[in-house]
Amino acid sequence: MVTTTSRRARVRGARRAFAGALLAGLTLFTSAGTAVADDPTPSASTGDEGPGPTEAGTTFRTATALQQGQSGTAQASAGDYLYWVFPADTGQRATVRATVRLPQDEAKRSASTWQIDVYDGLRRRQACQYGHQTRRAAADATAVELSCVLRTVRSWSEPWANDPLPGSYYVRLTVVNLPADELGLPFEAEVRADVVDAGGAHHVDGALAEPLVPGISVTGASGTSQARAAGEPEDGWASGWWTSRWLWTAGGGVLAALAGVFGYSLTRGRGRPAHVPHGA
Repeated sequence: MVTTTSRRARVRGARRAFAGALLAGLTLFTSAGTAVADDPTPSASTGDEGPGPTEAGTTFRTATALQQGQSGTAQASAGDYLYWVFPADTGQRATVRATVRLPQDEAKRSASTWQIDVYDGLRRRQACQYGHQTRRAAADATAVELSCVLRTVRSWSEPWANDPLPGSYYVRLTVVNLPADELGLPFEAEVRADVVDAGGAHHVDGALAEPLVPGISVTGASGTSQARAAGEPEDGWASGWWTSRWLWTAGGGVLAALAGVFGYSLTRGRGRPAHVPHGA
């Protein structure tokens, strides 16, 4: 015969087990949801890709391709437009950084203002969430640091929206305010694009048929002109079916099952009373 004390102990044990499982599930969800926060200076998801290109394009069509985490450098004259292109896939948030280095003897008298702009594969200008997109060269500085943190890339968007979509992203660096006597001032530029995975919280239903990657013309080893994708990732684009929301759905199902078992243990009653004979 089960005593009242043993039944109470069993109920307390069930409550403790359910509370422990619920706490573990909430901890797992919290750590998964905050793994990538909206940090204005996120760390790179890819390592250093080695030496990058040492020149930049002067138009969208001739933009120099960069891989994620790869730095590109170029030497030019103030007044030139410099272009690079890099890939960004679904669920990724890109951070573009640029450094403009001025000659030591010219930096102290420079009053130039520099700016970076980022465009998607449709050449739509994308807004920066954080960073210093435009900066004026300080009187005693030999370098100008610029940065732009883009919004998270979505897998699909409405036709009227200006949401960032998977594909190529063009970086344009130029001077926007320059005294006439400083036109043609030599400088050295360095650009780098890092990305982080924002997670399933930023994923939406739907997907593009193809990434927004316009083709550009390049010359192959044989001297013939071939078409290739501008800034296409080396390992290809995401298939679009996987998202961390599957983990959230499975975890929610487990917690719902535990809640059902716990509720049943509280409402099933105490069974047959001890003074009622069998068969009554």
